[in-house]
Amino acid sequence: MSRMLLTLVLSPLLAGCHRATFEDSVLQKSDVKYRVGPLPTDVWQRTGFEDNDLAFVERGDTGRVIATNSTCKDHDDPSLPVLTKHLLMGFTERQDLGQRTFTLDGREALRSRYVAKLDGVPVSLELVVVKKDNCVFDFSYVSPVGAAEARMADFESLVSGFHAERLQ
Repeated sequence: MSRMLLTLVLSPLLAGCHRATFEDSVLQKSDVKYRVGPLPTDVWQRTGFEDNDLAFVERGDTGRVIATNSTCKDHDDPSLPVLTKHLLMGFTERQDLGQRTFTLDGREALRSRYVAKLDGVPVSLELVVVKKDNCVFDFSYVSPVGAAEARMADFESLVSGFHAERLQ
């Protein structure tokens, strides 16, 4: 999958324009600060997709991308299933492969797995959404269909290391 196609795939998943710093696995912007688990730098390269907090592409143009976002303003208080549906906008032929709730950073989170198409191209989607301290956080892992498991442990590491910090 080309980088241009990855940009198209990620566009619906990545919302909000932010100026942020990212150092030692901690992202900080004007209204939020949060930590994510580490990704192996020999495998993942941070990239700059517009309209997201963090995005990483797997080296070697494999078509795998991991991204995180936070929104702390103008989001009302939607449910976790509604937040997940927002991440799926733009995808067609969505197949829900399962959802489960779990605790992430002391809050209930929803993890969802889908196979979907964007412009006719099939992709696997692993999505996590959580609300904490008046912010919405989402985590996305996009890969070619049938290729997700090879780097699922990296996504697990990133998500399990999540911790939001309240700014004063």
